[in-house]
Amino acid sequence: MLRQVLQAGLRSSFRALGRFVASHPVFFASAPVLLSILLGASFSRYRVEEDVGDLLAPKHSLAKIEGNLVDSLFPVNRSKHALYSDLQTPGRYGRVIITARKGSVLEPLHLDTILKLHRWIYQMQVTVPATGFSSFNYSFSYLCLPDDKNICIIDDIIRAMEEIQSARSANRTMPTLRYPITQLADGRQAYIGHQLGGVQGWGPGGAVRGPGAGGKGDGVRSARALQLTYYLQARGGLMDRVANQWEQAFCAELQRFAAGHPKLALYPSTSSSLRTDFQFSSVLARRPLLASLGVCSVLAVLCCSMRDCVRSKPWLGLLALLSITLSGLTAAGMLNLTGATYNSTYLGIPFIMLGHGLFGSFEMLSSWRRTREDQHVKERVATVFEDVMLRFSGSTMLHLMTLGLAASPLTNMEAVRLFCRTAALAVIVGYVYALSFYSSCLVFTGYLENGYRHSCFCRRVPKPDRLDSKPAWYRCLMYTRYQDETHTHATNSPPDPYPQDSHLLLGCVRRCYGDWITNTYVKPFVVLLYLVYISFGLMGFLQVTQGSDPSALVAMDTATVLYARAQQRYFSSYSPVIGFYIYESAPYWNTSVQRDLLEYAKGFQRISWLESYLNYLTDRNQSTSQPRENFTHTLRHSFLREPQFAHFTDDIIFAERGQGEEPDVAASRVFLVAKTTENKREEMSVLLDTLRRLSLTSRVRFLIFNPSFVYLDRYATAVSSPLRHSLLAVLFLLGLSSLALVEPLVSVWLGLTLLSVQFGVLGFMTLWGVELDCMSVLCLISALGHSADCSGPLLCGFVSGRGDSRTRWVRVALERHGVPSLQMLICYSAALVPVGSIRSNLTRTLFRCLTLTAGCSALHTLAFLPTLLTFLPPSKGRGHRPGGEGLRQEVECVEMNDSTRVVDQITTV
Repeated sequence: MLRQVLQAGLRSSFRALGRFVASHPVFFASAPVLLSILLGASFSRYRVEEDVGDLLAPKHSLAKIEGNLVDSLFPVNRSKHALYSDLQTPGRYGRVIITARKGSVLEPLHLDTILKLHRWIYQMQVTVPATGFSSFNYSFSYLCLPDDKNICIIDDIIRAMEEIQSARSANRTMPTLRYPITQLADGRQAYIGHQLGGVQGWGPGGAVRGPGAGGKGDGVRSARALQLTYYLQARGGLMDRVANQWEQAFCAELQRFAAGHPKLALYPSTSSSLRTDFQFSSVLARRPLLASLGVCSVLAVLCCSMRDCVRSKPWLGLLALLSITLSGLTAAGMLNLTGATYNSTYLGIPFIMLGHGLFGSFEMLSSWRRTREDQHVKERVATVFEDVMLRFSGSTMLHLMTLGLAASPLTNMEAVRLFCRTAALAVIVGYVYALSFYSSCLVFTGYLENGYRHSCFCRRVPKPDRLDSKPAWYRCLMYTRYQDETHTHATNSPPDPYPQDSHLLLGCVRRCYGDWITNTYVKPFVVLLYLVYISFGLMGFLQVTQGSDPSALVAMDTATVLYARAQQRYFSSYSPVIGFYIYESAPYWNTSVQRDLLEYAKGFQRISWLESYLNYLTDRNQSTSQPRENFTHTLRHSFLREPQFAHFTDDIIFAERGQGEEPDVAASRVFLVAKTTENKREEMSVLLDTLRRLSLTSRVRFLIFNPSFVYLDRYATAVSSPLRHSLLAVLFLLGLSSLALVEPLVSVWLGLTLLSVQFGVLGFMTLWGVELDCMSVLCLISALGHSADCSGPLLCGFVSGRGDSRTRWVRVALERHGVPSLQMLICYSAALVPVGSIRSNLTRTLFRCLTLTAGCSALHTLAFLPTLLTFLPPSKGRGHRPGGEGLRQEVECVEMNDSTRVVDQITTV
């Protein structure tokens, strides 16, 4: 009873709203247009998101806290001897991977060319500002990070190559270059595993012999790639602008250098490459999105057209897209006024608006064609609102629930939160514009229909008696069906019992598809198809992998992608340099502590001050277990003053004690590198979890950090949690609404349908090569609302019917709601086709996920549900429920000939 009262009240309210809109069509048509124009002028405040790292990484993670602690203890500006490009990621830098197309980069010709390139970059200058008397030339020597001698810190491989070049020029024996840790001329050991790639040694199978192996030809035999890193200082706004221009000049100079040296391939990357290439997807998508709009417009016009030139509504197809476009412009204007920024993930929002907007438009048009033509336009619009708006509002609520919860503070991924917040705003504005702008357009076309005017040319169509004298092409163009009783009697021909069959899709569903899909012999094959669907979905679901690599979300053939491919190909033998940070004072002189720390680093390639210091004491026949004062005094005044160990001063922080006492080692760091395979990111994630568990039980308080940990740390949880929250929220909303508003069986069937569509999309996208990253999760969240748009009206139409058989009501539901869903899916799928041509990893993920969403929704709406509903609950009683959505009264007038008299008018209901 409560459900009937609420539904009756809502239907009455929507009916009154429809009558009010029909009474003021000019206002409701012009107000949205003016508002869109006013808000569209705010695009002068258009801003692009600058910090892509915070956008794609989990917002709250332990790795970010650890990174802040590391930066406070060991800032990159404090390093005065050596930097590790995989460990430190300062504000500005330039990197380049150099590969030899033939041979080795260590060959004399290539080596000289690379050193020439290094000197060229070292002397490169940029002018800021570009013109004017206050312009100044800045070179790398001015912007670089200096060492303790005020000389720019450069990679150790450059020093090793300069030693090889000088030895060859002096005709001396060239020094041995070992890998991954080599020894420089000053005796210092340097890790070059991330600077030299594709290495072949003289050992068996090309293995590189380790230090101390000895023998002729010991060390590196050849190397296919070389990586150089140039760090910049960015102190204040001016220096940041200078560093930004230097990065641009860096990439331009490398392109010119590569053109003049075809034997080498160069892959540059800078601190701004990820941001530039990530946002470049939006630039590439401009023309394809316009093409999508054009294709969708053509199909929308065709879907709204009929053979009857009066009842055809081609302009409503264009006006539906215009309504969606205006709502998008209004939502964008609101974002601009609030100071929001844009990013490339927003490319998916137009398709959310398109699917939901076309669903409402085609449902309203289908309901309009079922209204009585002898009614006034206001009453027909009121009937449309009463029939459609309850379902359309419920679908909008589902969209807002899924997007709103994903946009809440519970979401730990900033890209997901911003996307869902913006999409929710766009859905709200689109809903309001459908109630106002599109409904007023429906009113205007209704007046044209009542006046028997052509739907395209607005010219009054002549009556059949006058039309018969016209040419054949004119009769075809002006074909319509007049509701004229006198004409019916005069021509002695019955009216068309199915006037809507002049619409192609509706005629096909009514006369062919509805009977075929409910055929007894077709049902087993549909059930078998659903089992195959579930099987392949399960196969993909069990193979889901997370995609935490930011380079998988940028445009193809860009600097970021080419650099990432080269790094994966040549530098995947070792993990990035991992910082092992002891952030509290520890008794390093204690033998057990020394043993624990050495045990933790066992199995890694390492640059460790503690291990070098203990070896130093052993070589001098001193005990490694000494009193604190002796241990610290020897460390400060003997070990760190040796030239080969002076670089360890960057790795130790001393804390002063009382006057005359030796300071404590307050914090220190050790560099670790692990041997990896091709699945570097998965292995790094496992390594991170293992070392963190070890830090919880260790007597020494330590943490590990690498900038890539920010993307790896709890990434799977941060990405998948919004999807889980949205799905649970939808199921909760369906369960709650079934208590007071929606039929319980509708909620059950719709919940099962949403779960089935989500399961299929997730499984098939994995089989299609799509990883679970922020973009695919955004598509999965939007798939909840899209599948509800497609299948919700069909279920409501079937469940609300009383009397007749299940098969009869399945056919009726397909005619009333399956055809609008099919029209929406046709236009939606066609709009996705141009997106598939964009050369971008982000849009490729978007295209594949949205295509699978449309395909799975179409299968459930047009095949699985119509078949399953014919033999699964709910059952159909013979009674007619008052207030239910039964078949509208169809009045049919026929002529019957009796043997004694002619009965002209026999009316059957």
